Amino acid sequence: MKRRAFILNSLGAIAAAPGIFAGGPGDRIRIGQIGVFHAHASGKMDAMRRLADRFDVVGVTERDASLRDAVTGKAPYLGVRVLSEEELLASPGLAAVAVETRVEDSTATALRCIRAGKHVHLDKPGGLDHASFKAMRIEAERRGLTVQMGYMLRYNPAFEFLFQAARDGWLGEITEIDVAMGKLADPDTRQTIGALRGGGMFELGGHMIDAVVTLLGKPSSVQSHSTPTTGDGVKDNQLAVLQYPKATVTLRCNHADPFGGPRRRFAVAGTKGMFEIRPMESGNVTLGLTEAHGKWSKGVNQIQLTVPPGRYDGEFIDLAKIIRGEKSLAWTAGHDITVHETLLLAAGLDVGSG
Repeated sequence: MKRRAFILNSLGAIAAAPGIFAGGPGDRIRIGQIGVFHAHASGKMDAMRRLADRFDVVGVTERDASLRDAVTGKAPYLGVRVLSEEELLASPGLAAVAVETRVEDSTATALRCIRAGKHVHLDKPGGLDHASFKAMRIEAERRGLTVQMGYMLRYNPAFEFLFQAARDGWLGEITEIDVAMGKLADPDTRQTIGALRGGGMFELGGHMIDAVVTLLGKPSSVQSHSTPTTGDGVKDNQLAVLQYPKATVTLRCNHADPFGGPRRRFAVAGTKGMFEIRPMESGNVTLGLTEAHGKWSKGVNQIQLTVPPGRYDGEFIDLAKIIRGEKSLAWTAGHDITVHETLLLAAGLDVGSG
């Protein structure tokens, strides 16, 4: 535990303060988007535009003409200027960029933004090459720039409650985490995960692993299993087992599950309590405690938390505070590097070769 903490701190806690926002208290943050391919791309653009009191969307860029033409003039891109990447990065006052490219282009795109002096919102999972991801993430820290990974569960009220309960010791020593995040992939999604060597786990598993690492840090070992449901070679049904000194974590990612959404869960067992979120983004929490804490009684508490309607709003509200220098990002470079390495291993990939 001490060694792990030292490694993470050496990479993350020494990070420079966020870059200084040049605008005044009432000025909006100028932001742009590179890429429209990512599954979250339109949702992120919608969030940035709806948060118009905080952000001024400068424009969007997409090198693939067919993808660009498919969104031009349609919500949420209606009225957004279409620029080249060079024009976008040279826009006066541009402070941040949301990177929503294909997975294989994401790390290099983020690095170009960082070298142009911009904060970055980088959508998951951050590319297939670990060395490149690590170098990009550390360079951002060295330059005092923020890279906010697009793991929206970080800002879900149920997960915020879980993280706080664990920090406060309500659950005792965590001994077990069981997570499932599946869905029935449509043909386009199936084609996308089929093109990834890590399959569905690499496409979706980072959400689970980001939360696990927030709770437990870096695992001592990772085992990966794949049981495809068809003969087309797509890794659509995967299991990863993460080993910790006093805990075992199981992660399931099934893209052939017609009830994948309702079955999504994040369940934690500890020596003094349990915490289950099911379905994962519902705000529906079962909290079990061996002793009362705050307003929650000993025994099993059924809790329904209010989930804001904007799935990605929390990310960009937090990013605005970070860019303005009001706070630092809670997840360090060390954390993100650990998540990326663990994700590659969980997807059955070689971290050394990417």
